[in-house]
Amino acid sequence: MKIIPLTDEVSLRRSIDQGTEDQVLAVKSIISEVRNRGDEALQQFTEVLDEVNLSPSQFKVTEEEMLNAYANTDEETLTVIKEAIANIRDFHSRQVQQSWMTTKQDGTILGQKVTPLDAVGVYVPGGRAAYPSTIIMNVVPAQVAGVERIVMVSPPQKPDGTLNDTVLITAAELGITEIYKVGGAQAVAALAYGTDTIDPVDKIVGPGNIYVALAKQQVFGTVAIDMIAGPSEIVILADSSANPKYIAADLLSQAEHDPMASAVLVTTDKKVAAAVAEEVTKQLTNLPKEEIAAQSINDYGAIYLAKDMAEAVQAVNDLAGEHLEILTENPWAILPQIRHAGAIFLGENSSEPVGDYFAGPNHVLPTNGTARFSSPLTVEDFTKKSSIISYSKQAIEDNAHKIAAFARLEGLEAHARAVEKRLEDNDNE
Repeated sequence: MKIIPLTDEVSLRRSIDQGTEDQVLAVKSIISEVRNRGDEALQQFTEVLDEVNLSPSQFKVTEEEMLNAYANTDEETLTVIKEAIANIRDFHSRQVQQSWMTTKQDGTILGQKVTPLDAVGVYVPGGRAAYPSTIIMNVVPAQVAGVERIVMVSPPQKPDGTLNDTVLITAAELGITEIYKVGGAQAVAALAYGTDTIDPVDKIVGPGNIYVALAKQQVFGTVAIDMIAGPSEIVILADSSANPKYIAADLLSQAEHDPMASAVLVTTDKKVAAAVAEEVTKQLTNLPKEEIAAQSINDYGAIYLAKDMAEAVQAVNDLAGEHLEILTENPWAILPQIRHAGAIFLGENSSEPVGDYFAGPNHVLPTNGTARFSSPLTVEDFTKKSSIISYSKQAIEDNAHKIAAFARLEGLEAHARAVEKRLEDNDNE
C-alpha cells in the first residue's frame, strides 16, 4: 500500500461514478420497454441479459423452491441467520417514532402523524456473490416500521433460473413470500411502474451494479429510493497502540468486495504505517478473492500519515467514510470529534464485519463521502409523516389578520381572503 504524508495538496475525496452516457441511455431504454411492454419486456431482458429463459408465470418463487432451499441448508447456517435477524430487529425496534399531538392554550391542536409506507421493493444483488445480509438489513426496518407489503427481486442464476438457497431461506425466515426472479434495471422498472405479474411499490431499496443504481436514479420521483450506493469503503484511524495485523485484515475485508472498493488507513505512527503495508501484502497472498482485493488496494487503497491526532481526525472527517474504525488507545475520547461517518466501530474487538452481519445496526450506509449529509438506513426511511393542524376559533380570530397580511406580502389575495372569510362569519354571529 502507498504511504502518503498528509499535506494541503492531498485530495481525500474521490469522484462519484455517474455511469457512462451509453449506460445511462441503455437503462433509459430498458425502463421505457418495461414500462410499455411489461412482462414481455421483462422476459426478453431476463433471457438476453441474464441468459435465463423464464416465462412470466415462472418469475415468482414457488413454495417448492423454498422447501428445496431449506433441504439444502444445514442447521448451523439457519441458526446463525435466525440469531442475526433477532439482533438486527432488536436494534431497529428502538428507532420507532410515534405520532404526537400538542394542545395550545387557545385550543389549537398541532401534531404529526407517522404512517408506514404501503409497499416496498427490496433489490438483492446476484452477481459476484449472494448476500443474505442485504435482505435482513433492508427488510427488518421495513417490517418494524409496519410496511405491509414487502417485495423482493433478485437476478436468476444460470442455467435453471433459481435463486441462491441462502437468499431464499433468509427471505423465508423473515416471512417474505413475494419474491421474483428478475434483476437489473428491468427489475427496478417493474417495481416502479408495475407489470401484469409484479404490482408497483412506493419505495425501492437495496444495492446493485451501475445499471441498478442508474435505474433507481431514473425512477426516483415515481417512487422513493434509499440512496445511490457506491463501492464499499473503510477508513481506519490508528495510533501507535493499534495492531497492524488487525488493521490489515479489516482493510482487506472491504477490499475483497469490489475492485473499486476503498480501503484507507489514517495513522500518526510511521511504524504502524510500515507494518500495515507489509501485513496487507502478506495477508493478500492466501485470500480466495486475492485478485479483486489486490486491485482495490492498488487503485483505491492508501495509508495517510498525519503529523498528529488532530490532523488525522480532520482527514477522517474529510473522507466521510462508509465504515470508520477507531483503533486508538482511547477510542471513546476520539468519538466526540467525529462528524462524518456512516458507522463508527470503537476498539480492536469491533471489526467492521461485526456490523456487517451480527451486531444490530444497519449496514446500508452512505458512501462516496455522502456521510457528510446522509445517514444509515433506519426504520424512519420506511415511514412518512403528515402534519396535523386543528386551529381553534380563538386562534383564527387572533391571527387571521396576520396571516392575511403575510399572504398579501406574497401577492396571494385569495389566500388572504380565505382566512378573512372566517372573521366575517365570526363577526355575524
